[in-house]
Amino acid sequence: MDDVRKGLSQKQVAQRYKAFGPNEIQHDNSRSAWVVLAEQFKSPLVIILIFACFSSLFLNQEMEAFAIGAILIINAIIGFFQEYRAETAIAALKDITAPRAKVVREGRPCVILAREVVPGDLLMVEAGDVVAADAVIFESSRLQLNESVLTGESSPVLKVNSSTKQKPADSVYSDEHLFMGTSVVTGTAIAQVTATGMKSELGKIAHLISTAHAEKTPLQVQLAGLGKVLLYITILVVALVAALGLAKGMTWIDLFIFSVSLAVAAVPEGLPAIVTVALARGVQRLAKQNALVRRLPSVETLGNVSVICTDKTGTLTTGEMRVRDFWTKNFVALIKAAASCCDAELDEQGISGTGDPTEIAILASAFEHGIYKDQIERENPRLVTEPFDSGLRKMSILRRDGIYYVKGAVESLLPLCHLDPVNKVEMLEALENMSSSGLRVLAVASGVQEGDFIFHGLLGLADPPRKESVRAIKEARAAGITPIMITGDHPKTAEAIASEIGLVRDGESFKSRVFARANPEDKLKLVRYWKDQGAIVAMTGDGVNDAPALREAHIGIAMGKTGTEVTRQSADLIIADDNFATIVTAVREGRGIFQNIRKAITYLLTGNLAEIVLVLGSTALDLPLPLLAPHLLWINLVTDALPAMTLIMEPLAPSLMKSPPRPATEQILGLSEWLRIGLIGLLEASISLGLYWHLLKTGDAERARNLIFSLIVFSQLLRAFGARSQSRAFWQLGWLSNVWLLVVVVFTVILQMSLHYFAGSRAIFDLSPLSTDDLMIILPLAFIPLAVIELKKFIVKLGQDNKESRKQSELSE
Repeated sequence: MDDVRKGLSQKQVAQRYKAFGPNEIQHDNSRSAWVVLAEQFKSPLVIILIFACFSSLFLNQEMEAFAIGAILIINAIIGFFQEYRAETAIAALKDITAPRAKVVREGRPCVILAREVVPGDLLMVEAGDVVAADAVIFESSRLQLNESVLTGESSPVLKVNSSTKQKPADSVYSDEHLFMGTSVVTGTAIAQVTATGMKSELGKIAHLISTAHAEKTPLQVQLAGLGKVLLYITILVVALVAALGLAKGMTWIDLFIFSVSLAVAAVPEGLPAIVTVALARGVQRLAKQNALVRRLPSVETLGNVSVICTDKTGTLTTGEMRVRDFWTKNFVALIKAAASCCDAELDEQGISGTGDPTEIAILASAFEHGIYKDQIERENPRLVTEPFDSGLRKMSILRRDGIYYVKGAVESLLPLCHLDPVNKVEMLEALENMSSSGLRVLAVASGVQEGDFIFHGLLGLADPPRKESVRAIKEARAAGITPIMITGDHPKTAEAIASEIGLVRDGESFKSRVFARANPEDKLKLVRYWKDQGAIVAMTGDGVNDAPALREAHIGIAMGKTGTEVTRQSADLIIADDNFATIVTAVREGRGIFQNIRKAITYLLTGNLAEIVLVLGSTALDLPLPLLAPHLLWINLVTDALPAMTLIMEPLAPSLMKSPPRPATEQILGLSEWLRIGLIGLLEASISLGLYWHLLKTGDAERARNLIFSLIVFSQLLRAFGARSQSRAFWQLGWLSNVWLLVVVVFTVILQMSLHYFAGSRAIFDLSPLSTDDLMIILPLAFIPLAVIELKKFIVKLGQDNKESRKQSELSE
């Protein structure tokens, strides 16, 4: 042992440094920035938009090309920075490691760079130090460490010498070891380094972060699938146009311009902008509710969440210890004696303070009963303090009145007290009840002579649940979401909180909902297990040990108050108030965003289909082109995109959290959406084609094209009102509940009309003024698609009412 206390020789240090390398957190950066950037341009939807951008340039539509190009660049930048989140998270680990360390080498203490520490070194630590490497404790005095960077638990952890026999530690990490990145709260220690760099617990977590796989969000996957569908449709449209054009003897240049124009009509150029704006708006709304989004697509993914793995302390609970139960014959005497045996200091409000959280809880309870620590110190100052001893498991303070005030484990205080048999039986029953409820139990006594102390009673302490947690858990379960508690706490403590907040109900198993004593690997395994089951998983955390699981989960949620920088860098979402209820609010927002994006895409593609069918139908009937390239681009980027933008601003439906989450495999456009696109798109096209054919028979092509252009625009603007809801009539939703839609429709109608009357726009779009007779023709026709949509809602609602009526009649019989 004497040789060990001398530390390593310089020769041993050199050998071990060569064998184990520097004591640093490392990561592998295998892909260059250019490769990551290039990967942002390989999705089908991006390829289509690149085609649309160059097509717009070819057709001399510079503004449209600029708008599409801007969308492409913004999306690429967002994607690029998302790819580097893991590297940033691992780099943040270096910020919590010690820059220097005090070690013993060749019998002399010396201060060295932390990166030079090697296995076998003797570390010397004291209050305020950050531990430079993992080490086993040889000697310690009143040693307590803050291991929150690893565990997320803020309570100081009492450490003991490796030779000391001790009950199992409350922490998932050994109470005989120091760990890299943790900080010394009180006391001193000498410890021998057992692991450095990537072999340390912190290093293992860094490795888990780098190997954890951050999957694409469901929305990204679904948009990629939709992009493929649109790409195939575009190719098919161009092929049909080419075939028709060649059959009719069109020149190659005319055929090319015609094909490009129709291909542009098939592409919803505003789609990426709409999705981005929808998500960005969700970010703004969530920020007002204490949820800060780091990764834009994750906003919508929240709506898919079916499992929420949440930490207990500070998320489901307040994060502050409180006296929650007691056993005594005289509570005032009990709490006064307990307050007389505290080193902590309470603030003026009597709620929080500095020092041990357990003592702060005792002093807060005393404060509520008119017993004040500062008054005790003035009237009965301390003479001798015997700090908490891990072997004796008690602490005591001798005050001027000659009385020792003692608190600690029941088994440590009972031998010091005189307690009659009846009271002892009652006390032991209370002890069992408190312990089984997950409370930390302290016994309190006082007296002049050991063996004749007065046993004042028991205090049961715990971190109480947040009031909002009960409501939030209930709402989550009603929405088909499975909440799961993962904590490093004792199983009884976790189970007690789970029962109290309704996370586990009568008849349900704790094993499937509560995971205590969890380490980083356990959390990562649990996330992967649920992902393998097909669940969309959200994982909350605040400690460094949570970072790998946060990155692996579909949604990583970091705590804003208690979370480390590493955790925040690994997360998609940061909860500023560390409140589980805020997570449920975010899920509700995510569901609403998906619904609104689905409405907007359905609306957009319906118009695209109408334009394609109109042009193809005219070509098949050997009619002149009903819409020119500028018309198609104007419709797509102005009269389609602007109303679609307002659809993503629809208020959240009250019923959002009354149904289970949609399956992760559910496409952004299901069968009902494609049917609506097909039926209404064909209806719009048929109305326009019929009018176009009729006008060509009775007039010239210029007037016919003039009317068809505005008919398509007005029809799509009016149809936006019907797109607000699949089940409720637009007038039932309230005209002012989405005032932006009303503003956009009025503005766009004025803008569209102005194209027909200003010389510059008439020249660009080859238009002429609309007469009153023209408007009397196109306005009634423009209302037909909206009328059909609303009629369909009425018929479906009538059928549902009749079905419900029959069901009620059967029940009454």
